[in-house]
Amino acid sequence: MCGIVALAGRQEVEWISRMNGAIVHRGPDDQGVYRSPDQSVSLAMRRLSILDLEGGHQPMSDASGQIWIVFNGEIFNAPELRSQLEGQGHRFRTKNSDTEVLLQLYQEKGTAFLNDLNGMFAFVIHDQRKNLLFGARDRMGIKPLYYWQQGGRLACASELKALLQLPFIPRNIDTQSLFHYMTLLYVPDQSSIMQGVFRLPPGHRFVYDLEHSLLRVERYWRLTFPTIQNRSEDEWAELLRAELRSAVKRWALSDVDIACSLSGGLDSSAIVGLLAELGYKKIRTYSLGFLGDQEQSWNETDLARQVARRWGTEHHEHFLEPRELLQDLLTMVWHLDEPYGGGLPSWYVFREMSKDVKVALTGTGGDELFGNYGKFRTYEEDSIVSAAVSFRGRHQAGADALARLSASVAGLTEYLPSFCPWIGKGRLFSKLPHLLSEAFGRHYYANFIYLSDEQKRQSVFQITNGAVQDTASYLQKIYDASMAPDLRSGLAAVDFRTQLAEEFLFMTDRFSMAHSLEARVPFLDHLLVEKVFSIPSSVRTRSTDLKYLLKRAVGDLLPPDVLTAPKRGFVIPIELWLRGELRPLAEHLLNPQRLQRQGLFRPQFYDHFVRPHLEGRSTFTWQVWAALMFQLWHVVFIEEKQMEVPTYDWRTLC
Repeated sequence: MCGIVALAGRQEVEWISRMNGAIVHRGPDDQGVYRSPDQSVSLAMRRLSILDLEGGHQPMSDASGQIWIVFNGEIFNAPELRSQLEGQGHRFRTKNSDTEVLLQLYQEKGTAFLNDLNGMFAFVIHDQRKNLLFGARDRMGIKPLYYWQQGGRLACASELKALLQLPFIPRNIDTQSLFHYMTLLYVPDQSSIMQGVFRLPPGHRFVYDLEHSLLRVERYWRLTFPTIQNRSEDEWAELLRAELRSAVKRWALSDVDIACSLSGGLDSSAIVGLLAELGYKKIRTYSLGFLGDQEQSWNETDLARQVARRWGTEHHEHFLEPRELLQDLLTMVWHLDEPYGGGLPSWYVFREMSKDVKVALTGTGGDELFGNYGKFRTYEEDSIVSAAVSFRGRHQAGADALARLSASVAGLTEYLPSFCPWIGKGRLFSKLPHLLSEAFGRHYYANFIYLSDEQKRQSVFQITNGAVQDTASYLQKIYDASMAPDLRSGLAAVDFRTQLAEEFLFMTDRFSMAHSLEARVPFLDHLLVEKVFSIPSSVRTRSTDLKYLLKRAVGDLLPPDVLTAPKRGFVIPIELWLRGELRPLAEHLLNPQRLQRQGLFRPQFYDHFVRPHLEGRSTFTWQVWAALMFQLWHVVFIEEKQMEVPTYDWRTLC
């Protein structure tokens, strides 16, 4: 696991070192720099040694010295790939470096070798023979890769802060990204918060022609839904158990000790149970809790303890208080790179884990595989059944009704045929994504829970109406492009491209690497993902029990309370803390005068959202928290133009 940087075009010698120095936390064990013979291409890396501790130094070259690579991640089928390559006559210089496997595969197959990889990765290859740079990001977007291109230069890095070390990259806010952020609580997809700086999307690769300074970005993998109907639920559960077991075994590959983040939820608990079933004797588990009487609805430490006792793990707990969060906020903002308005508990779990191990397994991805947090249930009402039934004989009226209630229709597949025998299997529901396409974006849950496009234009931003695209339209395009067979699958496709990659995996990568810890996500093994989405959507999840199939697959590994506990989400009590210890910070950074001077938010945002929440008259937790986290980011990256982690604390800002 590493941090990587790359620079092509006219450059000063020290630039690549400054970029590499900004991400030392990603790899404190080793570093290296490569410069091409003509000095026009530089690659550098910071290494966290997990596999082949003695070898594996980067940048690494092939035997000819004409192909060089910097690689961030782990390839979990590297032993099998190495064996295949050796059978084809390839000879390896390292003991078991997956980086060298990538080099040999590139020599053998060129850019097509991506299809062979199982793991999490981002890399850049300089091929001197073909005078090009080739890079890619893994299918799910577990590992990040930013890039900037202009004026005959291309710069790439694992983190945005590394690119900002370059003197020619301006720090201008991308207002479209900010507009999306206040609905979603994260910056989605390809554009970053900085104008001109982009993310390589999940499942994409790039080729940069060095002679002509031409960049081509293309997709090499997409989520598909080749539904298989000829299996029973028992057969699916058995197959799911086998696939999960194989994924956990692959993703536990390491030459150093590993541990598990244990929230007490079903997904992380299943990882622990599967590890134990595989025979791992010494399993360390780490959980976060809260001590306040009013904070217990956020506390899952009891469930985590039950799992730890069930498998005899070496269990660790950390209890978080508001003042500790305040002390760490600016450091978190620095490591996050971009505004993030979600929960922050993983920071503390990863910090505690990093004291003992270098590798952590988490349950990230389980929710997206099985039900997407029940988002499709939001609008399920009895009237929807009537609307669907009325479709017979009144097609247009029925279609309009369904469109208005699009987010609920997936649940109908479980019981509608009993009311509507005239609907042949696959006839109506195969067409629903097209019937509903006008409404999906507007009905996406975040537009109701956080801020709709109308609210943002009227009460949040000073941005003029024509300046930015609606978030609903943005989501709609992703949904339409998914060509999913049903709404549940379409929703999964949207979340895999947006929230999973650029919120949960984004946060997991930044917070784990801030503590020089490698976080792994076995639920996102691509073979497992592809198998899960071959299960009919009505089988893989139910409206009344989202993870019932997963429970059937792994229920024997879990304490009964974990199987029946309601989903809580791994968050902290922000609602309460904003009205307590965090209140002075919110009052200062979100006051109307500051917002007016800044020119982004409307001054009345304070009276519409901030003051009512702080005074307890209304609950606008996530609207206020998202705005506050943006303001902290603005202070660090725009106002102070930080080049390294801030040394001041929150009191200075107040």
